[in-house]
Amino acid sequence: MNLRNRIALAGGLVVLGALLLASLILYPAVNSKLHDQLEVSLIRSAADAPKILDQAKQKTSQGSAPAGLTGLVTVGNSVLQFVPAPVAQGATDGFIPVTRRDVDVALQRQQPYFQDAVYQGTAYRVYSTSVPADAGSLVRVARPLSDATATLHRLQVLLVVLTLGGGLLAAVITRLAAGRVLRPVRELTEVIEHVTATQELTARIDAPGRDEISRLARSFTVMMAALNQSVLAQQRLVAGASHELRTPLTSLTTDLDLLAEGRGLADPIAPELVAAARAQAERLKVLVNSLLDLARYAAAAEAHTEDLRLDLLAVQESERAAGCAPGLRFETEVEEVLVHGDPDAIERAIANLLDNAVKWSPPGGRIRIRVAAGQITVSDEGPGIPEADIPYIFDRFYRSVAGRSQPGSGLGLAIVRQIAEAHGGTITVQPQQHGACLRLSLTPVA
Repeated sequence: MNLRNRIALAGGLVVLGALLLASLILYPAVNSKLHDQLEVSLIRSAADAPKILDQAKQKTSQGSAPAGLTGLVTVGNSVLQFVPAPVAQGATDGFIPVTRRDVDVALQRQQPYFQDAVYQGTAYRVYSTSVPADAGSLVRVARPLSDATATLHRLQVLLVVLTLGGGLLAAVITRLAAGRVLRPVRELTEVIEHVTATQELTARIDAPGRDEISRLARSFTVMMAALNQSVLAQQRLVAGASHELRTPLTSLTTDLDLLAEGRGLADPIAPELVAAARAQAERLKVLVNSLLDLARYAAAAEAHTEDLRLDLLAVQESERAAGCAPGLRFETEVEEVLVHGDPDAIERAIANLLDNAVKWSPPGGRIRIRVAAGQITVSDEGPGIPEADIPYIFDRFYRSVAGRSQPGSGLGLAIVRQIAEAHGGTITVQPQQHGACLRLSLTPVA
């Protein structure tokens, strides 16, 4: 059974249950009400009995009720029986027997009462009471129970039809509505099946509504877009890494082949080949370490984190960079700033920014480091960043035309962006007249 049919069945059962519960409450209430009305009408008829008795006496010359009044007298849909005094226990000519209780009621020793009786195959509701105008006499008023049961039977049939019909109608309406409501789910299922079959991650679902199903469809679309971007980034990373690894590996292999083909280390060019092989091996080592760092710092925000002084890290890394580049001037302007994050990751981001500034600074150039309000800004006096390269300088393996002559693999600034995003921060290029200015922004701890 599919989801729409299950929803339709559930909707029909809910309505059926509700109507059944309402019927179980309504039927006894109506039954009690009808019986109450029947008894009230019997009491009213009994109250009018003395008038009927007087009219009967006026039509006779005798001083007591005529003998015929001991039978049943039909008044509307009620029947009356007068039992003149003295009332005696036993059978009567025209109705049910007189009981001991009837005698006591006639003598007003007991209260009037109701009873159900069957006479000539018909069930009656009987009310027995005394006649105040004729002491010691008894009047019994009866009405067929069918007056109430007929109405109850019609009500019973109506409730059964309404309950069953309402449940069936609710199931049909729910089935039709479910088809429309669950359309995004059906589309989502079809898209998932398509993606499973074709591995195509560009499928999208249009869900303009605001309900939970539409939100689910939109979330799936966002997830698919993010997954597609992740797969594309992974493919670009693999392609870029393959390209970058191929060059040093080829050079290293060539140098080793030359050493193997010649006189080995006794060859006059052997030291040059060994030096070249060492350089390529070092380049390969740096590239592999950068790739590992790129993967490691992607989850930096989930690694070991703590509150740390951004200004102290900046001063520490600027001193390290100054020791590696003695021909450059480093100027620091820092304020005490506390941020929360992975110390190793943030230290690596600052180091990459400074290494990038060192690489592009001319001899004797100046590098400024400023720390304030959760931001660290590094500027240099190099050639600057061409306007066309600004959107791509933080991409993996991207190197501008001028940068291809410089050492590096194009991963330094990509690692900085990875670390910044993992910590909920940003890395941006700031406008500057001469040189380049990069700003790493993190959220300071209050």
